[in-house]
This record gives sequence, structure tokens and C-alpha cells, in this order.
Amino acid sequence: MLHWGYDEHNGPAHWKEVFPVANGDRQSPIDIKTEETNVEFDDTVNKSGSFQPNRSSLLSDFSCSDDEPTTAFVLTGGPLSGTYRLRQIHFHWGSNDEAGSEHAVDGMKYAAELHVVHWNSEKYSSFVEAARQSDGLAVMAVFLQIGECNPQLNKITDRLDTIRIKGKRALFTNFDPSCLLPKSLDYWTYFGSLTVPPLLESVIWIVLREPISVCSEQSAFVRLTAMRMDLGLTFWFKIPASQRQDIVQLAKFRSLLSTAEDEVACCLLRNYRPPQPLKGREVRRN
Repeated sequence: MLHWGYDEHNGPAHWKEVFPVANGDRQSPIDIKTEETNVEFDDTVNKSGSFQPNRSSLLSDFSCSDDEPTTAFVLTGGPLSGTYRLRQIHFHWGSNDEAGSEHAVDGMKYAAELHVVHWNSEKYSSFVEAARQSDGLAVMAVFLQIGECNPQLNKITDRLDTIRIKGKRALFTNFDPSCLLPKSLDYWTYFGSLTVPPLLESVIWIVLREPISVCSEQSAFVRLTAMRMDLGLTFWFKIPASQRQDIVQLAKFRSLLSTAEDEVACCLLRNYRPPQPLKGREVRRN
């Protein structure tokens, strides 16, 4: 059976071999054609509460359980009917700054993309149940654009070393993901799917139009790239102390490993799915 990933032998082009829904009618991500979007009612997305996850569960995936208190971070309004409770946040990136986001806007990709995943806690009893329903999930997508270092993002990148190896977990508490959102919550919205297997078509996407900034990694990437050695060890170029403050944020994501402790080290340089056919779906904006 295919163990899906992002390499040539198991990447997005092969997912349909195990997950036929990959060719479905509401797959994500998409290329948003701004001139073809339709205006919907001037309806604002509302966020409230705070996020206090117990731990980071996988690489760049920070999650909390279904039984978080009712004061947990929730999403309402906009295209949503009811209350959607935060489940997890995760990131997608590429091997360079030219492409890393999953969604595109008029054919243009951003350096990376943040997904803030919520589930319909008002209608369903668990995330697993919600993920199998057409209105079960709501994912807020935020583009990361190369610019100044983002001090809010440092709260995450500063902890990545503790979970650098696949399967590692670390405590990550008292973090509010709303600090990663842009000032404007203007958005595009459409009906889509998860962008990773099992690719369930259960997502109401809310793609924010304003990106947030993230440090460029054009020079630091070379210094931070892991080298695969015959002995299975990973060596790093040494960086002078005077330059350590310039170690950039995207390079820290690219230094995460897709391999476990007993495997030859291999960096997760990219983890995005390319845009999928729109197949007649409507993309709206507020």
C-alpha cells in the first residue's frame, strides 16, 4: 500500500491510487481567479476564545483535543452556520521562496501557507465525525509572504528543534493562534476538501486575502540545509553567533525531518499539494 508523502514516488500525483476521492468534484487547494469571484453578503468572520493545546503532535502540527473547554478558540460568522471549534494549526511550505503555499491567487503562489483547522462542534460530537460531513470542517488559510521577520511566528519556530524528528512531541501551551492572523479578515470562500489524505470533501475554506510576513531565507537556506551522509548522520554548517539572529523562519520549517530516529535523516523541504480543478464551483468574497 502507498505510504503517501511528497516525494516523486508517493507525492500528490499518486494519491489517487489509494484515495480515489483525489479526483473528486470539490478538491483543494485551488487557484483563486480574483476577477471570477462573486460578492456575498458583507458578513464578517468572528474569532473568539484562546488556544491552549496540550502538545505539538506532528512536526509543524499543533493540535488540541475535542474536549477542550467551551472557551476554546472558535470561529463563527462569514460563510459559516453555527460554531466551529479549533482543532489544530499546521503549515505548508516549499523548498524555496517562490512556491510553498497550497492555494494560488491568479496563478501566483506565496512562500508558505498557514491552516487553522476548525470543526463544527455545534452539529457534530467529534472532529472525526465532523470530518466526514460536507459542512463538518472550516479551515482558515493565511498566506505567508517574504518580508520582515514575524515576532509572533517566532513563538512557533523557536520550538521546532524540540520536534525536529518525525514522531517527536513537546509541550506547547498558552498560545493563541489569532496572533498569527493579519489585521484584515477579508476573505475568499469556497467548498473544498482536506489537502492531505484522506482528502475528505468536508471543508468550508476561508482564505484570507491579506498575507502575513515571514523572513526570507535566500542566504540562510544553504547554511541550514541538512546533508545526508553515508552513516545516516546529519551535519550542519556552523553559523557565527553574530548571524544567529538572522536565521530565518522558513529555513527552520525546512530543517524538520520526514524521517524517524532510526532512519537516514531527510529534510521535509516541501509539503504542499498543487491546485486542483475548480469543476464548476463558485468562489465568493466578502
